Amino acid sequence: MNAEIELCLARPRDSQHLAEMSRDMIEQGLGWSWTPARIHKKILCPDNIVLVARTHNGIAGFAIMYVGMDEARLNLLAVAPGYRRRGIGRRLVEWLEQSALVAGVSVVYLEVRAGSMGAQRFYERLGYIRVQRVRGYYAGRETALRMARDLWSHTPYKV
Repeated sequence: MNAEIELCLARPRDSQHLAEMSRDMIEQGLGWSWTPARIHKKILCPDNIVLVARTHNGIAGFAIMYVGMDEARLNLLAVAPGYRRRGIGRRLVEWLEQSALVAGVSVVYLEVRAGSMGAQRFYERLGYIRVQRVRGYYAGRETALRMARDLWSHTPYKV
């Protein structure tokens, strides 16, 4: 089923489409902060990995991860509704985690809306645990849960 999905780095011309996916699938009700210009900068920045899942019809999903010296931050992950539950999100995260490991990074952090139980369960299945509650994280009005995964161990991250 995933044979027609290719994971590859985003191209600058993908910026508009990825920004629209973020606006429509991630940022609903929050305003539009991941604009085409912002995503374009992330694509060009060597400290970020912007990964897309391409199909013959276009982009099925994408993820953006910042990779620092000791930790990485998964900033965005979106899979188009028609492609969900096919393992694309998992493949995107695993690809990014492997890249972080190669860079010598030990921990990946991410934030998820506190009310998004589906997203929380998805990340928990991948080994992420809740490490902090951040009030007002989204647009100053919505709480986030910070989650983390220790890539250097086979057990979940310990606080």
